[in-house]
Amino acid sequence: MPIETKVRKIGNSLGIVLPKEALQSLRVSEGDTLYLTEAPNDALLMNPDRPGFKEKMELAEDIMHRYRNALRELAK
Repeated sequence: MPIETKVRKIGNSLGIVLPKEALQSLRVSEGDTLYLTEAPNDALLMNPDRPGFKEKMELAEDIMHRYRNALRELAK
């Protein structure tokens, strides 16, 4: 179920306000950390900070960097 929000000016920056439904779905509240990760088709995935998530992402990025040629061939 898509949840629509708008990009808004917040001070000198741009930001989005997450609706209550999105916060409930992510199980996050004020002050929690969210990670945005690139996804196919110019999309972003939003993931809440969970134990071990940052370490898993760092490990995945290291593997993707070391094996980028093999992964590129497998993607063909």
